[in-house]
Amino acid sequence: MINKRPFFLFFIISIIIVLFSSFYLQPHLTNIKDLSPATVTFSPKNTETNKKSNAIPTFQSVSSATNDNSVLEGTIIPSDDPFHLLTIDYLRYREYLPSEIMIDEILEPGINYNRYIVSYSSDGLKIYALMTVPTDEMPIDGFPVIIFNHGYIPPTQYKPTEIYEAHVDAFAKAGYLVFRSDYRGHGKSEGVPIGAYGAPDYIIDVLNAIASMKEYPQANPKKIGIWGHSMGGWITLRAMVVDPDIKAGIIWAGMVASYPDLLTKWRWTASTPESDSNEPSSRQRWLKSFTDIFGDPQENPGKWAPLSANSYLDKLSGPLQLHHGTADTEIPIEFSYTLTEQIQTAGGMVDFYIYENDNHNLSNDFSTAMFRSINFFNQFLKQ
Repeated sequence: MINKRPFFLFFIISIIIVLFSSFYLQPHLTNIKDLSPATVTFSPKNTETNKKSNAIPTFQSVSSATNDNSVLEGTIIPSDDPFHLLTIDYLRYREYLPSEIMIDEILEPGINYNRYIVSYSSDGLKIYALMTVPTDEMPIDGFPVIIFNHGYIPPTQYKPTEIYEAHVDAFAKAGYLVFRSDYRGHGKSEGVPIGAYGAPDYIIDVLNAIASMKEYPQANPKKIGIWGHSMGGWITLRAMVVDPDIKAGIIWAGMVASYPDLLTKWRWTASTPESDSNEPSSRQRWLKSFTDIFGDPQENPGKWAPLSANSYLDKLSGPLQLHHGTADTEIPIEFSYTLTEQIQTAGGMVDFYIYENDNHNLSNDFSTAMFRSINFFNQFLKQ
């Protein structure tokens, strides 16, 4: 005859475990389920809590732009909208994980610095970079760092060791550890080069580079500056309203406009990163895509504001120096004028240097602009 007592006891114990789990664990499970795409909101003040999860929120729609070019905490945009990846809140919410910086190739050294091709990880992709390290005796806390963001170069024409050589050389000679990322899809970097204005990929690569540089033994994590030219200026400005550890920034001839100005005041050409060709309809297609989601910029400024770094200038991590030539035919100098006024209104520190009759690359006044740039970084990264 079968003894049924063990089965009966097992049944009773199982019922007790189920009741215990339902009573004590269900509130926590309910909280997790409540974090559905339709209900997640973001608050920078809750960053530490948010960082415990790798989940990426999808934002709801609220309109909370203020009159001083800043956006209220928790500003978000439609949950059914792929453009939420372009918002500053998205960039401020997500994590940037440090990875080991690996030396892949030793290049010919400079006068007082070594040059390397290195690699690091950005969202699972192997991203390459040019890095210079001073040969002088290292300060106790490490060398000051300049994160260098290059402008738009067609990825098929990109040559990692042949771009911005004079710029990198000048900063390296001045005693800085320079780190210039080859954004995804550039050079040997993995990934697809989608562009800087229609996707967050390049800025994510740069922010992951900064996270890695903070852990690099020869870098001083408290002395990190950032430099950008043209499209690199767009990346620089966005980085400075996301990462509070960036101490100072410099932008040459930068795309520093808000999204409405980017789409309506910029003359798109074949060299525009997101332009398919010389087609005049390229900008119109972009503008229609955005207005279908956000409406007219003049009528719905609150919905457009979360996309632009200009709306978050109260979060600017440090002083900013701008340089722009009056003969720039690539990016209107008006954008730098506007940003200067916006930073001043937000109570930030900004210097703006104007170069008469100079072009997009500041070719005529390169030495002057570089002298001012080095002095600026010296003021905020070496004192």
